[in-house]
Amino acid sequence: MPGLATRICKPLLCAAAALLTACAGPQLITSQVSSTGAWPDGRKPGGHYVFERLPSQQTKPELQDKLEAAAQPALAAAGFEQVADADKADVSVQVGVRVQIDQQRAYYRDPFWGPYGPWRPGVGGWWGGGRGGLSMSLAMDPPWVVMTVDMLIRDRRSKQMLYETHARYDRQGVVDDRLYPWLFEAALKDFPYQAVSPRAVTVTIPDDNR
Repeated sequence: MPGLATRICKPLLCAAAALLTACAGPQLITSQVSSTGAWPDGRKPGGHYVFERLPSQQTKPELQDKLEAAAQPALAAAGFEQVADADKADVSVQVGVRVQIDQQRAYYRDPFWGPYGPWRPGVGGWWGGGRGGLSMSLAMDPPWVVMTVDMLIRDRRSKQMLYETHARYDRQGVVDDRLYPWLFEAALKDFPYQAVSPRAVTVTIPDDNR
């Protein structure tokens, strides 16, 4: 007759193997997007752009370089083309990120599957620079992380704000800056329309980007 340890470990191993199988393939990430704008009627979406940095952002060039690089694919997909000469740009683009880490927040989580799988949808915002299953110590759990990317598109000549959008994603785990490109993709998903805000937007992370 199998021992108690065997009877306990076997289901745990089976569940872990099933979870690894479930994680294979493209990963979906759902964030909450809020966007507003007054894109002029008759104006073609997109155009030439340059990045613009606030004075506070200029003090952190490495972070801004990373954020701007993360935003470029989403901007290109929305019809924008980056130019080196600001005088040739139609719009300026400002990007930012906010990160909040809450060590105390907890939510219901099945020890193997969880109510949302390995990624948990989050909730919408703007920038700046009941527990179930096995009994576990709060100290063993990762913190709750909220990641929000923000984008503001402004007309270069009139200085009119044309589009403002935010994508917020939260989960239990760690801050992962590899997610920024997909959050910017979600933020521009409905460009140039305002759409319902906040709204859930799901994008796919291909296997080779994880």
